[in-house]
Amino acid sequence: MSALPARADAVVVGGGVIGTSAAHHLAEAGVNTVLLERGSLGGGASAHTAGMVRTYFPGSPDTGRRAVRSLKAYHDFARHTGAPLGLKRLGFMALFTDEQQIADFAADREAQQAAGVEVDLISAREAVRHNPLINERAVLAAAWSPEAYHVDGLDIVRGYAAGARNHGARLFTHTPVTGIDDDNTVHTPRGSIKADSVVCTAGPWSGEVACMAAVDLPLAPHTMEMLFTDVPPAPTPELPMTMHAASGLRIRSWKDRILLAMGAPKDGEEREAWLGRIDGHLGTLFPSLDGIGLQRAWSGDFDASPTNAAFIGRHPDRRFLYAAGFTGAGLGQAPAAGEQLRDLLIAK
Repeated sequence: MSALPARADAVVVGGGVIGTSAAHHLAEAGVNTVLLERGSLGGGASAHTAGMVRTYFPGSPDTGRRAVRSLKAYHDFARHTGAPLGLKRLGFMALFTDEQQIADFAADREAQQAAGVEVDLISAREAVRHNPLINERAVLAAAWSPEAYHVDGLDIVRGYAAGARNHGARLFTHTPVTGIDDDNTVHTPRGSIKADSVVCTAGPWSGEVACMAAVDLPLAPHTMEMLFTDVPPAPTPELPMTMHAASGLRIRSWKDRILLAMGAPKDGEEREAWLGRIDGHLGTLFPSLDGIGLQRAWSGDFDASPTNAAFIGRHPDRRFLYAAGFTGAGLGQAPAAGEQLRDLLIAK
């Protein structure tokens, strides 16, 4: 195990997609950067998502603006990092089952399009053309956004990590942060390092890291469980990511099965009751999946903000920067978040 350097211009805490993006963009700008990761790179929330990047986030055009910028960066990823991404276009659709959801979409649409998000309101019949599993009679309309892609989150982490190292950054795994002093000395079991700036990108542990620096980030980490269906009795076409706006249930193709998610059991809710709620929505919205077997795929903890919109900023009284609260959507915002952290750090 190599020793930590005595100091760095920036110490990035957290080695997922946001942290490695930050390390890459900082090092590329000539900032002496060290990244500390408590486990393996990409081993936290980045490894436990549905593997989608999209630009449409209902009710959140600011998130969409960041996602549009990030998608452009992903299309140009190989040129900057030397690591191509296997982006596969699937599209994203939000199903509306009451009139208020349609009204909310209409009120939000102009701001979404001003942010560069490509999204339109389509009929239930058009929605079925994109996803033939949909019960047309259960849906009033849908939002359709073609700019949504499957990607392996670990490919993003590896690419940014390689790019960061190529620009001189030093990345240390299995190095948890145990304390942060008032002068930004960062302590770990491997030793201590004096940072001009600390950059917190620790996902669901961001609140703990911020607390070490006497900074309050109002985060509420929560668990998301991904499920696989049994192999459907009849082959299904490749499906876009399809979300039910009311329940948050979302499904997408995953090889010969279907991957789905709807959060996790609520406090005090039995797992069987939660699975029953999922099955009820499947039976209504996607009748061919009614009663299909569901198995745990994987689960992970995510850093959620009160509004589900990320916090990216700089503390007013000390050199402590942060990017957290992505609520499982960090893959789609990582390039722009890294750029924003870089700009905040080097601003005079």
